[in-house]
Amino acid sequence: MISNALTFSLRFIFLVLLQVLVLNNIQLSGYINPYLYVLFILMLPFEIPRSVVLILCFVLGLVIDMFTNTIGMHASACVFLGFCRPFVTLYNAPRGGYEFGASPTIKDLGLGWYLTYSGILVFLHHLFLFFIEVFRFSDFMSTISRVFVSSFFTLLLVVLCQYLIYGKGK
Repeated sequence: MISNALTFSLRFIFLVLLQVLVLNNIQLSGYINPYLYVLFILMLPFEIPRSVVLILCFVLGLVIDMFTNTIGMHASACVFLGFCRPFVTLYNAPRGGYEFGASPTIKDLGLGWYLTYSGILVFLHHLFLFFIEVFRFSDFMSTISRVFVSSFFTLLLVVLCQYLIYGKGK
């Protein structure tokens, strides 16, 4: 249990620092904003209670908000992601259900499952975040194109990190 807490803490710190120091400085044409910090939420085990997931999501978003000077945008998008996560895992559950101790990774559940799981959640996070940032529907097409392009690049980075951490899956 203590090793899991240490692993999650190190992952949290690493992803926040990577996001703040490197990825926030990458903006190609204003449309590509990779948000790799969502990988922390995506990799939380299935056994963690929903209330703890929502608290962790809020803390992660709040830390990102403090570094990027966005007032609650990332915190609300992360809480929305944490709220949607159980519904996506239920929708995407294997026939026999999830094995006890399985974590949402490519290694445990395969590439197809992981692309569906992370793709839906990353898209929902980005959709919420970018529409909260713009806060109007007059720029709908430009915002939705930003959502798709940024979601694609974030998903690409998430899958790349999964392969770097765990190697090839099922």
